[in-house]
Amino acid sequence: MSAPDPRILSVTGRRVWDSRGRPTVEAEVHLADGAIGRAIAPAGASRGSHEAIDLRDGGDAFGGLGVSRALAGIADDVAPALAGRSADDQAAVDQALITLDGTTNKQRLGGNATTAISMAVAHAAAASAGMPLWRYFLRDGEARLPMPLVQIFGGGAHAGRRIDLQDVMLVPIGATSFDEATIMAAEVYRAAGLIMEEHGLLRGVADEGGWWPEFSSNEEALEEAVAAIERAGYRPGEDVALALDIAASQFRTGEHYRLTTDSTNLDTAGMVERLVEWCRRFPIISVEDPLAEDDESGMRAFTAAVGDDVQVIGDDYLVTSAERVTRAAAQGDCNAVLLKPNQAGTLTETRAALDAARDAGWRTIVSARSGETEDTTIVHLAVGWRADQLKVGSFARSERMAKWNEAIRVEEALDAAARFAGQAAIGGASVPINT
Repeated sequence: MSAPDPRILSVTGRRVWDSRGRPTVEAEVHLADGAIGRAIAPAGASRGSHEAIDLRDGGDAFGGLGVSRALAGIADDVAPALAGRSADDQAAVDQALITLDGTTNKQRLGGNATTAISMAVAHAAAASAGMPLWRYFLRDGEARLPMPLVQIFGGGAHAGRRIDLQDVMLVPIGATSFDEATIMAAEVYRAAGLIMEEHGLLRGVADEGGWWPEFSSNEEALEEAVAAIERAGYRPGEDVALALDIAASQFRTGEHYRLTTDSTNLDTAGMVERLVEWCRRFPIISVEDPLAEDDESGMRAFTAAVGDDVQVIGDDYLVTSAERVTRAAAQGDCNAVLLKPNQAGTLTETRAALDAARDAGWRTIVSARSGETEDTTIVHLAVGWRADQLKVGSFARSERMAKWNEAIRVEEALDAAARFAGQAAIGGASVPINT
């Protein structure tokens, strides 16, 4: 057998379709030894203002969301620049993309193009080395399956803003394996659907597969989530806990947070008070973007109030930026980071944000986007980088299930060597229910 030759021969792009039926970019990389890597860029609906920008065509076709310009950039600029480079030097490849783009937010080449290329190069390098991608990143380290965060109810930008909360998620803290965690998720998800049907509250499913409800208040969503846990035969706060993605930037206007479902306007102090109250009353062990991306004092106040017991995640607030993570850690603004490769635009920049979080003693969560595909790269990143948690949406729709199923395959491949992150990867204590 000939030795691997990971030199890049060609880089091509193609238009494929995401879970909303919108165009996105798939990159395909061919190496000198015949290895091939492919990856598809996702797209978000709730986007931080400082994250990498997708390059779209504008105009009338596809509602302006075409990707012909991004594909032209791959053919005309990226392919010649990467030809002959070694795919097994991810940092050098990604730096070449960063330099070629020349902007702070990937607006010239498009974050959709650079993300797909960066991930495809990693897949090609792993194929050249004869390894699955998770093993390629992990090498001789001990593999660990992350704790899943699974959406039960969708809201915010993912469900017509029927409730203000963007995600109400379950966390199977009582599970002892990833496979068992998915079983628990399936049972709670099913129970939630039955409750919605019985109460006449069900409209369908949201962008990420969670139930799309007709709740009369945000708090009702929390109450019904607890009821679903109990209906499935689990103990809230002991077997299954809750996690929230507030996505507060989406409903902040001026100095106030407008909770439309509750017909309430809250200033920063009032928003912090409302969230702290929920954390005390419900088995909530994780809250993402509790305040808006520009509300540093609010983030700091909320973290100070609950951070010893609750994971406080920065998403729009941090946009997978190592610099922002380091600054936020120094200020005590949160204690965990959401990692989305397409927020940064390359895997190297995504890994830098993860390393900065680890240096700060934070927990790390690899995440999908609301506009997803069958691509499973983030599962391999979560395992290969030993991330604490994995967030890919709900327990429905194939673009979500492809990722949960891939993690099950990884756990099965590890066999006796499989380790599951468990509750230690998220923290949080058992919480009494006083609703």
